[in-house]
Amino acid sequence: MKRLSERALIIAVTIPWCLLGLGAHQACAANPQPYRVTISKTGNSALDTLLHQSAQLETLRTKSPVSPFALIGRAQADQQRLLTVLQSEAYDAARIAITINGLALNNPNLPRLLRQAPAEPPANVMVNITLGPLYTIGAIQTPGLTTPHESRALGLKIGAIARAAPIVSAAAQLQSSLRNHGYAFAKVAPPIAYATIGHHSLILHYNVALGPRVAVGAIQFSGAPALQRAFLARHITLRSGQPFSETALAKARDQLLALRVFSSVATQTASAPNPPGQVPVLFLLQAEKPHRVEIDGSYSTDEGISGDASWTDRNLFGRAQRLIFAIGGTGLGSSTGKTILLQPGYDAKATYIVPDAFQPGQNFTADIEALRAYLPAYNRTGVLANIGLERPWSKFIDLRYGLGYIGEQIAQEGVNRRYNLVQLPLSLRYDTARSLLNPTQGVRITLRVTPSLPLSGGSGLFLNAELIGNTYINLEAPGRGVLALRGVLGRIFGASQFQIPPDQRFYAGGTGTVRGFTYQTVGPLFANGVPQGGTALDAIEIEFRQRIGKSFGIAPFVDAGQVAANGTPFTGTPRVGVGLGLLYYTSIGPIRLDLGVPVNRPPGGASFAVYVGLGQAF
Repeated sequence: MKRLSERALIIAVTIPWCLLGLGAHQACAANPQPYRVTISKTGNSALDTLLHQSAQLETLRTKSPVSPFALIGRAQADQQRLLTVLQSEAYDAARIAITINGLALNNPNLPRLLRQAPAEPPANVMVNITLGPLYTIGAIQTPGLTTPHESRALGLKIGAIARAAPIVSAAAQLQSSLRNHGYAFAKVAPPIAYATIGHHSLILHYNVALGPRVAVGAIQFSGAPALQRAFLARHITLRSGQPFSETALAKARDQLLALRVFSSVATQTASAPNPPGQVPVLFLLQAEKPHRVEIDGSYSTDEGISGDASWTDRNLFGRAQRLIFAIGGTGLGSSTGKTILLQPGYDAKATYIVPDAFQPGQNFTADIEALRAYLPAYNRTGVLANIGLERPWSKFIDLRYGLGYIGEQIAQEGVNRRYNLVQLPLSLRYDTARSLLNPTQGVRITLRVTPSLPLSGGSGLFLNAELIGNTYINLEAPGRGVLALRGVLGRIFGASQFQIPPDQRFYAGGTGTVRGFTYQTVGPLFANGVPQGGTALDAIEIEFRQRIGKSFGIAPFVDAGQVAANGTPFTGTPRVGVGLGLLYYTSIGPIRLDLGVPVNRPPGGASFAVYVGLGQAF
């Protein structure tokens, strides 16, 4: 027979007595100690929610069981934690009283009674809250600040509720404001609050070390030997002699990054004026690799497989000029609804971009493109050439204008025709969305107006006008639940439907307008189902992007749109598509697979469409 150790013998003898020797209606002491918790209501539902979310007695009750002694420690910690929450909400005279089974936490008998308490019923934890009066801001003091009007940057008002978050953040706001008004070395200490009990108010004390007011001194650049430093100095809007401003430094940093030749840009300023009254600024630049290769691809059942590769020289002549060669294949395996087409097209393009052309902040772009495309509405072979200028009009508005030429041959419904057009494209874009592949908030509005003069193949001057608006509403921060909406409105002036080259008409269906329908098939059709194209367009897309976990997401959507041949929007045959997108989020952007189904498809149209690509649908 195996010999029991002394500890095992004690356990073997003790357990039966614990279970049997205490009487028929008494169980052993519980470890861990189950408990239930009740938090008294304050009359403020938002505050009640905040208290429940902050109380570990509640949030850890089932997740992390505790021993009887640890339960007392958890309650004591919550007593201070909840008091801090109340004080942060301006209840500086609030009181918290917590009892366990009716006993105060400092009762010397509580540990013994909890050790003896059975598992059932659970211990009863009561959290009683007394709010007391709501405190307000009674006075604001800023010793050391010689320009009293600057105190407005605190963003605080006498008589306002004295909540902790705005009071604490006000110090950083004031310091930032001072450093943006020439006081490069200003420091604002964290606030000290003095309570006036009788008036239920706080006196806020912000100690300011102002320092001298200075200007921007010498501007230097480090780490970019291939770029002419005189060009960099002209490119940024920061100038020596202007009042020092951290915002101006940040803007200059962003302007350097926008050249796309630096992987990182940091600013370094002197720790003291040198010479007196000036602060030298050094930009620390880390250059990107001189060349870049990109490969991209997408698939949809209506347009087939598309892929392209590009090569970029980031800094061709030492002033951030970019030269880009791109070549792509399009339309392999596209579908018209019943037939799979094996007619791959091509698209070869060369682009040259010159920053700060003619004036700082203005980009010059020249490109030439050769393409062949087999589309549901027509087949097209052509050469396109464009030159243009792009410049910022304001912080969120860009203006683009230029001159373009199109020489092409188009086949539609068995008719081949050559066209030569000269165009004057103009676009105005307002963009606060900040992200190209995964916008989660903001607005993006684009107005395009393109007068076109056919030199051959057309009837006369016509004008294509198109307004596109996207908005993104963040319903679950940060970007986990986003309502995205897109609207398109277009009209062609000056010519009738068939006086306009087929590729200049409006089409809808597919990504960008009405998903679920075959590309270009929303609108007037010929008798055999081939799209005609129209002179007016309107469409709307609505989807909700819900992120699930860290990397996955879904996006149910509803699209609707119509194309009319009479030049009047909202007069065509409305088409509606519904569907679901599946998303996998990467560091670059989401990889997205969409399945769209037409609600009222035309005869011969596809019964569904699948789209795969990188980035959101819009």
